[in-house]
Amino acid sequence: MPSTPLASVLFVCVHNAGRSQMAAGFLDHLAGDRIEVRSAGSLPAEQVNPAAVEVMREAGVDIAGRQPKILTTEAVQASDYVITMGCGDACPVFPGKKYLDWALEDPAGQGVDAVRPIRDEIRKRVEALIAEIDAAAAPEA
Repeated sequence: MPSTPLASVLFVCVHNAGRSQMAAGFLDHLAGDRIEVRSAGSLPAEQVNPAAVEVMREAGVDIAGRQPKILTTEAVQASDYVITMGCGDACPVFPGKKYLDWALEDPAGQGVDAVRPIRDEIRKRVEALIAEIDAAAAPEA
């Protein structure tokens, strides 16, 4: 029987084609089914950024089959953590959610050499987020 996820996380950026897709890919890859993962954009692109797909492939994470999705109120309401990456005021705010804003350079229009450091920073932040969620779910000693 599958276990209930410890938390649900929504990554939001404008186009849902680069930063939020890389973050969701890393969280899926590193946390497995322990954490429910969503990503969305306020103005979704037609496809995931090819440079993001390539640098994630280099890191052993396949995001090639993902499709940018529109940000919905329901996705925010269903998430414990809402992590924004430059979506400005387009993100609805609800009480009881933990909001984090990750200031990251936008990989749109950049080549793989420029996107690699963005990917690496996202991975560090995702690893810290997993540690925070695990710590919050740990029983008091």
